[in-house]
Amino acid sequence: MIDPDTRAGDWVAGTDTEAAEEAEEMPLSLRLSIADALTLGNATCGFMAVYFTTTGILIPHLTGSTETGMARNSAATAVILMLAAAIFDLFDGIVARKLRSSPMGAELDNLSDLISFGLAPAYFVLVYGMVTPGAQQKVSAVAAIVVLLAVVLRLARFSCVTMKDGMFQGMPSPFGALTVVSIVLLELPFIPTLLAIIGVAWLMVSRVEYPKPRGILAVAMLSWIVGAMGMLAAWAFDAPGGQFLLQTGCALQVVMGAVIPLFATARRVNTFRGNRRESREARAAQTP
Repeated sequence: MIDPDTRAGDWVAGTDTEAAEEAEEMPLSLRLSIADALTLGNATCGFMAVYFTTTGILIPHLTGSTETGMARNSAATAVILMLAAAIFDLFDGIVARKLRSSPMGAELDNLSDLISFGLAPAYFVLVYGMVTPGAQQKVSAVAAIVVLLAVVLRLARFSCVTMKDGMFQGMPSPFGALTVVSIVLLELPFIPTLLAIIGVAWLMVSRVEYPKPRGILAVAMLSWIVGAMGMLAAWAFDAPGGQFLLQTGCALQVVMGAVIPLFATARRVNTFRGNRRESREARAAQTP
């Protein structure tokens, strides 16, 4: 007779050995790293943001619910999920640099960013145009398409263009997505909202340089995202001053989106002037 315990032990040991052999034979391109798991968390948050925008805002509007406009809890949940996606996006890069990333890490990152920072905010704009009094649905749909295409073009260019270390070309898609959502939550008149959204889309495909969130800047960005989550939660639960906190946070996000390009442009102009001045001085020194 065969001892059941021994049999089970042999089977488990054999299974572990076979699994190890299969892992060794698995192509490197199919192995997920910790950074890839964070990237998949980013994609999940983006999908769930679309889900809450649909079930909590669009469907009640279409079914004639008594709640009008952007439903607070669902809108806040959707935006908080986009903020969580930005945190995943921030940390997957840090983890990839500190540990390792799989060969398909860059592709996973682009696909996840497309969901969380392209589809989710564009869909948010589309639903805004459908449920907000005074908004025009067809024009909002065009604005949503512009946002989506801007993110697609920006991510494609990011994969093809090599920038100097520490800089992005064009507004990063997470920053752009949060700025678009902030513009919607400010509840401005329809035309200014539309123009501001298109302006953000243009910044994402522009050649304006933005610093990468590393070191102190990464800590500041993380702190800002956590603070924004708190503002959204206060607004969602109608806490005292919640509306003021939301409006302040959204306004600051929009201001940062406008100010950073101005600083980048001023720095580029100063660099250009400095190079011209050095060139003139060099030519003057060479003239007898």
